[in-house]
Amino acid sequence: MTIPRADATPPKYQRLAADLRRRIDSGEWEDGGRLPVENELEAQYGVARNTVRLAVDVLVNEGRVVRVQGKGTYLRRRARHDHRVHGRPQRRGALPAGGETYAAEARAAGVDLTVEYEVWAVRARRDIADWLGLQPEDAVMMRRQLCRIAQEPYAIEDSHYRPGLAADTLLMQDLPAPGGDERTLAALGRVETAATDHLTARMPDPAEAAWFGLGPGVPLLVNTRVTRDRRGPIRVVETRYAADRARLLYELGDPAPTD
Repeated sequence: MTIPRADATPPKYQRLAADLRRRIDSGEWEDGGRLPVENELEAQYGVARNTVRLAVDVLVNEGRVVRVQGKGTYLRRRARHDHRVHGRPQRRGALPAGGETYAAEARAAGVDLTVEYEVWAVRARRDIADWLGLQPEDAVMMRRQLCRIAQEPYAIEDSHYRPGLAADTLLMQDLPAPGGDERTLAALGRVETAATDHLTARMPDPAEAAWFGLGPGVPLLVNTRVTRDRRGPIRVVETRYAADRARLLYELGDPAPTD
């Protein structure tokens, strides 16, 4: 077996890492399976042990494999879940309820969904203040949902509200709102009928990495949704997903007719 070469030849360990990455992506080893031990890789590729170790370090930093003390190097199990970010309008043009979407997807996958709630007042980031029509660092009310699927950390969802809208409502209790947050907003006369999504990726901060249990090199997918009605913006919902276990699906147009 040979290590593929490029025109501008990178270091040997990087070329070895690229070929191991190729073999992983091809399905040569199953999720959770063990990679060949170092001396096997030395023999397969005809390289020194230090080259093997540096190459495996690259894959560890990418979050593809994990070293288990005394046992070897294993592929990370990737329980990937699909989340449909855009749904179609429900009654009276209202947007679909996000909580109902999560629950339906968990049921379809045959796994349990659990959610913990946290609420507090925070200083608005500049972008959130702009979207809500506030001054930077004005106070906003934030409702956080920590979502787990099959007991695995899956998403952190932060909803930001103007204090005058959310204060002294069910939205500021660390409990599920009956019928979902959207029903509480509708009872307040604010039915979410439109939204703009901002999709980005970034590396997690230490607290996020610890909650998700992320290895080095695994980014977050961040979907920031600004909802509104005819009166203006209602809330900013920022949802973070671990990129190694979530896929966001956007659906456009009407579904194809079925027989």
